[in-house]
Amino acid sequence: MRLVKLGLISVIVMTTLMFLLSLMFPSVVIVSRATDIHAPKSTIFPLVRNMNFWSKWVEGMNNVNVVVYNADSAKLGSTVVRVIGETDTTIISKWYTVNAAEQESTIRFITNTSQNITVVQWQFIQHIKWYPWEKFASMMNDKIIGARIEQNLANLKKIAEE
Repeated sequence: MRLVKLGLISVIVMTTLMFLLSLMFPSVVIVSRATDIHAPKSTIFPLVRNMNFWSKWVEGMNNVNVVVYNADSAKLGSTVVRVIGETDTTIISKWYTVNAAEQESTIRFITNTSQNITVVQWQFIQHIKWYPWEKFASMMNDKIIGARIEQNLANLKKIAEE
């Protein structure tokens, strides 16, 4: 009986400590990457704006599980992507995945016309619930999402600079 009591108290204390530790993690996670592209914005913007062109620079867009509905929406496996806003320097999209937190993606174009350079900055914003397992899992977002963003931006740079 004493051993069961010790085990039960230990589980309660450890669970409480993990919960309290998770409260120190932010509830909004932002993963951002940028690259300099030696090309005018007019060359890069259509490649990013129109999802029909994503197959040229976004990894995995040639997969059989990918369906591009139109220039504004696509289904990438179990994730649906929709462009929800656009200005002359920004494209905002929502990424919806079943059983996961919704993410907002923002791609910004910062131009330097004197040097014919466009900085393309891509970021993902995710609002994390209070659940400790979601907070701990979000620690890996930078490594997982960041690496993919870097690869896709490198592909975009290569195509735009040709």
